[in-house]
Amino acid sequence: PSWSTPILESVASIGLLFFLFLVGLELDLASIRQSSRRAFCIALAGISLPFLFAAAVSFILRRSGFDDEVPYGQLLLFLGVSLSITAFPVLARILAELKLLTTQVGQTAMAAAAFNDVVAWILLALAVALAGPSGPSSGPLVSVWILASGLGFVAFMLVVVRRVMEWIAKKCSSPAPERAFADEAYICLTLAGVMASGFMTDLIGIHAIFGAFVFGLTIPKGGEFAGRVMKRIEDFVTGLLLPLYFASSGLKTDVAKIQGAEAWGLLAVVISTACAGKILGTFAVAMMCMMPARESLALGVLMNTKGLVELIVLNIGREKKVLNDEMFAILVLMALFTTFMTTPTVMAIYKPSQTTRRRSHELQDTSQPELRILACIHSSRNVPSLINLIDATTSAAAKPTLHLFAIHLVELTDRSSSIMMVQRARRNGLPFINCFTIPGNYQIAASFESYCHASRVTVHHSTAISALHSMHEDICHVAEDKRASVIILPFHKQWTMSSGVENVGNGWRVVNRRVLETATCSVAVFVDRGFSGGGLDSPEEAAAKKVCVLFFGGADDREALKIGCGMAENPAVSLTVIRFLGDSCDESDEAVLSEAKVNLAAEDEYIEKKVAAKKVVEELVSIVRGKGFQLVVVGRNGAKIGDMEEHQADNPELGTVGDILLASTATGTSLLVIQHHDGKEMKGKESVGECSV
Repeated sequence: PSWSTPILESVASIGLLFFLFLVGLELDLASIRQSSRRAFCIALAGISLPFLFAAAVSFILRRSGFDDEVPYGQLLLFLGVSLSITAFPVLARILAELKLLTTQVGQTAMAAAAFNDVVAWILLALAVALAGPSGPSSGPLVSVWILASGLGFVAFMLVVVRRVMEWIAKKCSSPAPERAFADEAYICLTLAGVMASGFMTDLIGIHAIFGAFVFGLTIPKGGEFAGRVMKRIEDFVTGLLLPLYFASSGLKTDVAKIQGAEAWGLLAVVISTACAGKILGTFAVAMMCMMPARESLALGVLMNTKGLVELIVLNIGREKKVLNDEMFAILVLMALFTTFMTTPTVMAIYKPSQTTRRRSHELQDTSQPELRILACIHSSRNVPSLINLIDATTSAAAKPTLHLFAIHLVELTDRSSSIMMVQRARRNGLPFINCFTIPGNYQIAASFESYCHASRVTVHHSTAISALHSMHEDICHVAEDKRASVIILPFHKQWTMSSGVENVGNGWRVVNRRVLETATCSVAVFVDRGFSGGGLDSPEEAAAKKVCVLFFGGADDREALKIGCGMAENPAVSLTVIRFLGDSCDESDEAVLSEAKVNLAAEDEYIEKKVAAKKVVEELVSIVRGKGFQLVVVGRNGAKIGDMEEHQADNPELGTVGDILLASTATGTSLLVIQHHDGKEMKGKESVGECSV
């Protein structure tokens, strides 16, 4: 009903106000300078050429009778801004879904879009100032006054208010007892500041959203305060209030106003002009920057993405009477068309090779000069035990050059904010901060940095963003790209002292299974049941770290034995190898066992067990419980003997032995289940996907 429209628009405007505050909060102006010169050139070309095309379209509009009462300069500014805008949040999600975030195209597009965003807000403020508070009837002196007042407002915010917000952020980071109450008070004060800033710019004659955006820029990007503010309002604003703004814009768009061949012809002209200006300008400069033709064309299409900022510009133009209802509808349809065409067009013209080279990786033992491990992480809780495991894997005295590629797996969901999602994948020095936006991300990075400094291990920490159904593609692609010898996956269940077993999600269980099926190197599933306790930095601290290798026979068990022997070279580890004898023996098994017995130290132990067929499971559980091992290393698909063949595994990704131990052993025993990679098994399979790291 018509009576509800003012209420809807009021609530939608409040949501837009706080959303633009969040955009300013996330944007780090200082880091934009660190973007590449190529990104700056591409962004400038993507703005300049559409403005030139907008000048021609504005001339056609005035000659054809559309908006002939609006001054040419105002129409040119609003039309130019609408044609030159690149929607950063929409572009971010498209790149993530296409797995292009870490490609040259994706990184260049994101850096150029960030610079484009800044320029777009400046041009929008200029357009609003020129339009004046009363629409096109305002005089030039009023516009000059609005511009001068706007510049003064920005200077005041960046000089004075910024200092105040730095003081508030520092107070909220202090460990004072009254900090909790202070946090609430300062967050409320900050939210009130958003409204006050919007009121001031509206009073000046510039749209209220400009004030909220500038206020967001004044908040320090380091520390915890910005993260707390974002955490409090982000879901409410983007999940509830902001959709109302889209609904309001949809209600204002009357497609029926586009009548006659001339109007539909104008729609075709506007769409063609928008696509040609953005794509050709970006394509030409990208080619001059020595980018391949396909990547340059894909970049041009990506930069033509429209979104929320486009709707903001059009709604402000309609409010200022610069755009009539017919022109508003035409430009909204243009924005929808250019956005909808982006994904299929990019997929058609630029599809990174989905076929990666197939290599057979034998796990490198510690006598080789280099060991490369890809370790996957769900949260900061996985880090201590993972570091202990990596530190135990190789000898402190004769440690090879160990490269640890730690990848933080982040699920891409429909609820994720697009800008925050992209921050998780951004590398340091790019225009958007990421230290406080992901739970645990700062702690993960700090832990690995400390470990890197305290050891001889080279650590590379990154973040992978993907939907769970395609996360395994990203993991396998990174393993191939980094030439990893083994992938370590955390089990989908975690054990805690307080709450017992905690399931982090069956989706991660599916990810593990798919990695086991498609990986081109060995894979280890790590079940952590307290292996992070203590430390492996010194023999005194870690003397109780008792590791056991259970050997039944087969390629996976041989791989597990190699890992166990590597751990045995660490003086902080005591190794026990237990071989269960079956009815037959394999020459390969005998060779590996013979070599292992020769290399074992005096304090290590080698045991052979011949168990009755009906008591294998019972004996297996009894040995592990009685010896008090902290870690058991076992092959996933080892030989089955006796009553093991009757066991129905609840967790097939752990294999028969791993599933038996998971269900039966004490909570203090962690498991490392190894699957050996055989190139013959993988022959003919293909790895697909691009990693978003």
